[in-house]
Amino acid sequence: MSKGYRLKRVRWSANLLFWVLIVLIGAVLAGCGSTNYSISGTVTSGGAPLHSVTITLSDGASVGGATFRITQTDVNGNYYFGDVPIGSYTVTPSLGNFNFSPSFRYCYLNGINATGFNFSVSVESWITSSDYTIYLRNDGTAWSWGNNGNGQLGDGGTVNSVIPVQVYGLLGMTAVAVGQAHSVALMVGGEVWTWGLNSDGQLGNGTATDSAYPVQVTGVTDVIAVAAGYDHTVAAKSDGTVWTWGNNSNGQLGNGTTVGTSTPVQVSGLTGITSVAAGYKYTLASRNDGTIWAWGMNSNGQLGNGTTSDSSIPTQVSGLTNIVAITAGYSHAAAISFNQTAWAWGSNGSGQLGDGTTADRATPVQVSGLTNAVAITAGYDHTVAMDIGGSAWTWGCNSVGQLGDGTTNNRSTPAVVNGVTDLIAVAAGYQDTIALVIDGTAWAWGDNSYGQLGDETTTNRLTPVSITLP
Repeated sequence: MSKGYRLKRVRWSANLLFWVLIVLIGAVLAGCGSTNYSISGTVTSGGAPLHSVTITLSDGASVGGATFRITQTDVNGNYYFGDVPIGSYTVTPSLGNFNFSPSFRYCYLNGINATGFNFSVSVESWITSSDYTIYLRNDGTAWSWGNNGNGQLGDGGTVNSVIPVQVYGLLGMTAVAVGQAHSVALMVGGEVWTWGLNSDGQLGNGTATDSAYPVQVTGVTDVIAVAAGYDHTVAAKSDGTVWTWGNNSNGQLGNGTTVGTSTPVQVSGLTGITSVAAGYKYTLASRNDGTIWAWGMNSNGQLGNGTTSDSSIPTQVSGLTNIVAITAGYSHAAAISFNQTAWAWGSNGSGQLGDGTTADRATPVQVSGLTNAVAITAGYDHTVAMDIGGSAWTWGCNSVGQLGDGTTNNRSTPAVVNGVTDLIAVAAGYQDTIALVIDGTAWAWGDNSYGQLGDETTTNRLTPVSITLP
């Protein structure tokens, strides 16, 4: 074999290899260009599925890019985009005045489906009521109406109002909560502000002076959830710890003492906490393992631990696991489990536990006849739940029409509120109820002595009345 022949063969082999590589690379690129992927996730509100949320898939990794596709969440809060080509996208949820967390998400598809693109909002971020009401708008401002005897409306005065007034000076609020006569706001940066009654230091600013203007809580940051009790306040931080301040006569601050404080103290031994609730001198916390922990007053079994003894440190609520939502009324509490059953414990003199009796319970009992529950809220001695179809169910005391059934008769088992559908949130006040509809409207019923229903009157309502939100 000659040298020249060998050289030609090498050159021919190199050329062949070059073209083979070109073909292979082209095939790979063509395969990538034709391979499509999917984007899916869930939207929840207060841990419950949120249906009919508009999900926009935008082409390009910038908010406000060209709309590529639009869908809506189903009854289980799920959304899905299939057959999406390789590329950069922005996924954005929207529904009325809801504030979503996160507000949008970036996605780059190349080689893997995008799953678990979840969003959430908090029911407490919408509206909350006692004998006054606070509504949080999507622009981060809060508006309030009703009783203002201690400055709890936050408008700088102490005059009751039957029309909404703006909470003074605060922007960027993400959640609000109301106590007996003091209010709490969580800010987008994790700071906490309070206003109203402060006789027990429940405003957390180191004083016992009432404030009709918001004041910042001292020494607590990185907060993810807040709750206001009768005369104490609770905050859960991003590290899973819980901090409390205010009255501590029954150990409701959870630090092993009964000494009150006007600045935050850490609850003993709790980690992994994701949500909190507070009632009359007791506190609840939900942990990331689905358990509930409680401390403070327990005269009616509201701690749910099988006793009626107060506790100044957290004790576990008996028999409940896989809990996704909690609420604390005056002296009764309730929760929803992952399988959408509702449970209640504590005081039951008006049937507020919903088990068909009026006997107090020191451990949780299942609420009768209520299935597919996705949200629950407790008032003074009545309870309200929302089911997955957007209907409201009420039970307990009905002395001023807070059950919304047109009577003043108490009821010890749940019944649906007629004429109110497509709900996305409910809030039980002291003796009133507020419900928000998916179209941005609202309904209210029950006690209206201070104008807390928001219909610009002080007339009690035995059935739901439509109200205009600010």
